[in-house]
Formats: sequence, C-alpha cells, structure tokens
Amino acid sequence: MCDARRVTSEPATPAESPTAADTVALARIVARQRAELDRLRDLAATSAVLERAKGAVMGLTGCSPNAAEEQLQKRAEAGRHTLLEECWITLGSLAPPSAPAPEPDTAAFTASVSLPLREPAAVLESSAALATLGRELVHVATPQELAGCLLEHLGPEVGADAVMLYALRPGGGLDLIGHAGVDDELAAQWQHVPPLSGVAALDSLRAGEPRWLEDLEADRKRYLLIGDPPSRWPTRAWLPVPAHGPTATRTATAAAPGDVCIGVLRARGGPFTDETREHLRAVARLCAGRLRALDTRPPVSPDDAVDVVRAVFDALPGATMLLTPLRTPSGNVRDYRIDAATAHSPDVVGHAGRELVGRGFRECCPTLLGEPVWQGFRRALTTGEPYESEQFAHQEVVDGVAELSTYSVRAARLDERLVVTWVRHGSSDRQEQRLADVQRLGNLGWASWNLLTQEVTWSSQVFSLFGRDPADGPIGLIRLPDLALPEDASALTQAIAELLRAGRSFDVPFRARVAGRLRHLRAVAEAVPDAHGTTVEVHGVIQDLTAQRSAELALIESERAILTQHDVLRAERTLAGRLQHALLPLPTRPVPLAGLRVDVAYLPAQSGIHVGGDWFSAIELPNGDALFVVGDVAGHGIDAVASMALLRFTAKGMVITGSSLTGALARLNTLLLHSRDSHGTATMVLARYSSAERRLVWAQAGHPPPLLLRDGVVRYLDRPRGMLLGASATPAFEEAECRLEPGDRVVLYTDGLVERPGEGIDKGLTRLAEAVLTHHTEEPGSLAPLLAGMLEGDRRDDVCIVDIRVPVDPE
Repeated sequence: MCDARRVTSEPATPAESPTAADTVALARIVARQRAELDRLRDLAATSAVLERAKGAVMGLTGCSPNAAEEQLQKRAEAGRHTLLEECWITLGSLAPPSAPAPEPDTAAFTASVSLPLREPAAVLESSAALATLGRELVHVATPQELAGCLLEHLGPEVGADAVMLYALRPGGGLDLIGHAGVDDELAAQWQHVPPLSGVAALDSLRAGEPRWLEDLEADRKRYLLIGDPPSRWPTRAWLPVPAHGPTATRTATAAAPGDVCIGVLRARGGPFTDETREHLRAVARLCAGRLRALDTRPPVSPDDAVDVVRAVFDALPGATMLLTPLRTPSGNVRDYRIDAATAHSPDVVGHAGRELVGRGFRECCPTLLGEPVWQGFRRALTTGEPYESEQFAHQEVVDGVAELSTYSVRAARLDERLVVTWVRHGSSDRQEQRLADVQRLGNLGWASWNLLTQEVTWSSQVFSLFGRDPADGPIGLIRLPDLALPEDASALTQAIAELLRAGRSFDVPFRARVAGRLRHLRAVAEAVPDAHGTTVEVHGVIQDLTAQRSAELALIESERAILTQHDVLRAERTLAGRLQHALLPLPTRPVPLAGLRVDVAYLPAQSGIHVGGDWFSAIELPNGDALFVVGDVAGHGIDAVASMALLRFTAKGMVITGSSLTGALARLNTLLLHSRDSHGTATMVLARYSSAERRLVWAQAGHPPPLLLRDGVVRYLDRPRGMLLGASATPAFEEAECRLEPGDRVVLYTDGLVERPGEGIDKGLTRLAEAVLTHHTEEPGSLAPLLAGMLEGDRRDDVCIVDIRVPVDPE
C-alpha cells in the first residue's frame, strides 16, 4: 500500500492589493488540494483493483498474496502493460461461471486469464481498451453514468451508437436503470417492460446467454424491437452481466449482476465479429463487480421532514404524492421526483406507495403531462395558490370490472415541494357536471318559482342568457315579461296568466335586448299542482335561439332572392326565346337553293334557363348563288340573341352587296370590337356556292371545319386561316375552295354538336364522322336519327346544323 503525501502550501506572491493576494493564494491552495484529492482517489482505486486481482490469482493458483502480486507484476512486464492494466485484464478475462473450474496451477491460470492468441494485435488492443475501461469504471457512481461510460468506450471499439441497462424486477419484468445515446422520450416509453415473451433483453437474462440480433427482418418476427422506427438500430446485442460468488444478490438499492442485462445498439448493419463478441462478453464481466455497489434508483432526499411525511402518507387514504421539483441549470422545472406516496397512488405499470419513491413524475404519470396540468403545477409552486385541474375521465378496474370514473387533480405547495392529490368525483358530482354541460352545449338554463314561499331559483346559464348579474338575484315569474321587448311582452304575460289560472303549460318565443344586441329566446314552463289541483310551483327552461333564428331569417331571405332571380331569369329566357324564334325562323322541311337540297335543325340547350347564341342562314343570292352561314356567339341570354341578330343580318347584307367572304369577316370583326351592343366574341363559317361550277368557296373565323361525305368516305375540309371574331383588331382571314360532285353531302354545324365536358374536340369530330356514315340516307328528315345518335344526356349548349346535299340527278 502507498502512503498519502502531506499537503503543503507556498507563500502567495505579493500583489498590488492585499485582498487580491489572499484570493490568489487561497485559489492555489484549493487547486492543489483538489489535485491531491484526485491523486489519492486514483491511488485508492488502484489499490482496490490490485487487491481484487491478487485475490483472483490466489483463488485460481492457491499461492500467497505476495506471490500473486509478483506474478501479476511479471505478467505486466512481459506484456508491456502497467500493473493496473494487467489487473483489469485479469479481472475482465475470468472465465464465466459455466466454464469448467481451472486447475490451481500457474499454467491453468495463464490459460484462464489470457485472451485468444490467434490475433496478437487484436488481443493487445482489446486488453488496452479493457484496461482503460477498468480505470473509468472506478469513478462510476450510478447506472446512468455506467451507461454513458460504456457508450464512450464501445463507440469506437465496436461501433455502438446506444447503450441500455435493464434490471430484472421482482415481478419478472424489466426496469431501465441507465441509458446513453437514447432520447428521453424513447427511454420513457421503454422505462418499464412487462414480463412478456419476445423481449430480447428478458430472453437473454432468462437464458443466461447473449442474444445477437443481426438480421432486422428476422428479428422483427421474433422480438419486440426498441426504436421508432426499429430500423434506427439494425443490429444489437443483449448480454447478461454474470453473477460471481455469494455477493451477487439483490438489495434494496443495488442491482445484482446476474439480474442486469447490457444492450448494445448499432446503427450499422452486418454481423458481430468473433473479436467483437468476445470483447463485449469481457465488458459484461468487467461490469459485474461495479454493479454490486451501484444504486439503481434516483437519489432520495435525506431530509428528515420527508421521512416524517412518508410515514404520514403510509397511513393516508386516497391517492396523494409529495413531489420535489427537478430543475435545469437555467431554473426551469424539467420533472418532479416522487418523495412520498400513499398506498393508493399507482403508476401506469402497477407500482404503488413506497415503490414510487425516487422515481420521476413524468415516468409514473405520463397521462397527466398535458400543458394545463403542467402549467398549473408551476403556478402553484411559484405563487403558492392551490391549483385544481378540469375533470377528466379515467378507466379503472374495480373488482375485475372496468369502470369509467371522473377525476380531477389538485396541487398545493408545501415549502419547496408540491402535494398532489387525485380527487375522485362521485355520481352526484358527475350528474351535476353533466347537467352543466347540457346547459352550456344546448345554450339553455333552468328556472324554478315556488309560489308558496316566493323562492326563485335560476341556474347560472339563465343569468347569462338575460345578461343579468347573479348578485342582483333572479326575478319572479310575473316580472319575467319585463325582460322581453314591449312588442313581445304581451304574449308572454298572457301565457303566464293562463299557466297560473288553469295550469296550462306554455312554449313562447320572445326577444330581449342583452348588452345592446337583440337575442331570440324561448320560454318553456309547466305547473306543479298540489293535491287540490292548485299551482304551487312552476318549473321552466329558458333557451337561446338567436343562432337558429338568424339562420332561419337568412334562409328565408335567400329563398326570396332566389325566387326573384328565378322569375327574372325565366322572363328573360322567354323573351330571348321569342326573339330568337322571330329572328331565326326554322323551315319545317328541306329547302331547295341553287340546285341544292338544304335541311336545317336547331336544338336549344336543356340545362340552365338561358337562350344561347347559335344561329344559321341559308339564302339564295340575286345572281343565283347560295349563301350558307353558321355561327356561334359567346354567352347566353338577350345579349347573345342581340349579337346573333346583328351578325346574321349584317353578314347577309355584306355578301349580297358584293363583299367577299374574307372582307365580310373582317368587317364583322370590326363591328364586334366597336359596337356597344355586341356580346364579346363569336365563331362563324361563311360558304358561297356557285351552281354553274358546283364550286363551294368558304372562310371561317375560329369555327370547326365543314364535313364532306363523298362516295361513302367522310373527311373534314382543310381549314383556311381565320381567327375568332372580336378577339383581335388585326385578324387574318383566308378562303378555301371545294368542287362538289353529284351525291356529295356537306354538313355545317356549331360546336355544341361535337363538344362534351371532359372530352377533347378530336373525339367529338370522330364521333360525328361515324354518325354521318351510320345514319346516312337520301330520304328527307335524316337529321333526326343523326342528332339522336350524337346527343346523349343533358345538353349544356345549343346545337345548330345545316345539311347541304348535291342531288345525283339534277332537275
């Protein structure tokens, strides 16, 4: 054993100020004393490790203490280690209890304490790492510090990213006594593990063998994996700490090594190598001795007052706890430590009474950690004013039957601590609370008038409905109409009189002005007669119908507006329809024009109440040619009909007076741009047919192309250039020519025939071509089956079609 050196001090260096010199001298003395104290602690730790290692050698070889120390010294020199490192290597390399006992000779001892010799460099590196860990373990005081020390050591050695220490509970479950690399929230979730199957740590402790989890998908099926998500640590190892000798028993505050399991969690995949596995086993054996002296519970205040409170709490009924705040360096409360608890104060996993002492409140009662309760605790601790939470429902098991009960939490300050009590509310309290909830949610209140004692009782909600101060008290039944508007008071007065005279119940709506706002109320009352039929008491309900009445009035006003608008729109549609029929007369049979047979059809839209702007024109010109026009004005209603009439008559007049087709389109475009009566934009097809040459010249302004049927083949004419009328001040229009032959059929149409919602125009054009082929006939009236095949369901747009046929045998 080494002797401790005496602590000496040197004179302080003179300074400018005597006070400063004294301070500097005192600081130096304190620093030296601290350094000397650390040195003495290391010396004591070294002596303790040396004695344990000597004892191990003596037990294995049967030699004397001096011979054991000499043997350790020789082995250290041979391996180029320090004596302390050799001691830790010896202690860390002892065979597990299940291994055969070695022979008490030096050779057997050498074999039992030596690491495998197949990798000399790995052996030396592992030995040095274990020696370093051994020195660090001397200073570990709690299981939490042990977990941190192991993670610091195992991180670079085996790639560990987290370490968890679990201790076996007497009931068979596990308690998390230390962790590192794991966030507090996850640690709280896994603080207590019930005795379930499929828990790797519990399986390892029961079997006394490590569990190597190296295949995440396979391990998922076998074990309940820690982590959110479990893939955070694809590989993990659980190693039971071996118990050596009769000292490995559990005490009230220390964990027996045989009941502790070390979990090593890695963020990388791949199996554990043989060297890594052996190193982890050595680390588990190395921790066995240290765990016997560690306290596995949070420190408990030794305050004598707390001991007295615990004794009192043991005799108290109900659920009550004494909490001590645990503060962060900045002074904020991070948790509360339970210093005392009654026998009826269980946590979420079944601990109760003194089993909770020393544990954290967050761990034991996580369901009460909502913001209102937490802030209430802080306010009670700061101001000293008691706090009571809102009532909440909690399901508990009474005599084997699940029962839903109502609780609230009260907190009061006791010195620097809090006394927290769970208050269980009885059925009457629950009924009263439910009645209050009904009144609040239904926005109603009850009232009672005793006509014999003149006692009047109102619920708090009635005072709120009338905007009356409860300090002013309720008013009698006869004075109730005084609270209503004058125009509604008479009806309420009459109803009250009938109730008092004949016992007739009433249900009367009335209005009252409350805080400057008009409130719609409803009074419902019934009489309570005596044995002779005389009314002696009146029970009533006052309900606020303001929101409902406002909604009804708004609905009535909306219905009136809709009906008015509907009438206006119907009148507009009727007028527009009459104008359209007057301006656009429809022939009842095919019309001969310039040697052609022309058939026309017009179908108004079925959806909506507006009249559209589709139109056509088919006339014979003075020189014997024929003019065909099909157009579509954007919009509906009277404005669209007016624009249609403007374009229809103007186009005919321009062509009759000698304008070309493109010139007519250009002038119509200018007319739409500058006319106040115009209705936006329009599309149009102008076609002029010369009977002598059978030549059809046509131009278009943003309109679908004409369809030509010849010899059983359908095609659309190539569109010349042309843009929407009314869209640009400088449009460009071109003409196209097509020579017709006997038997040809040309169809002009508006987009309502080919367009459908949610469908491209190309599909509509293809459908029209197929319908023309399918329903083609030389008989008059062939447009009806064509339209029936094209139009399905409710039409949203007008449809106009001009069917032009060249006779096979001209007359």
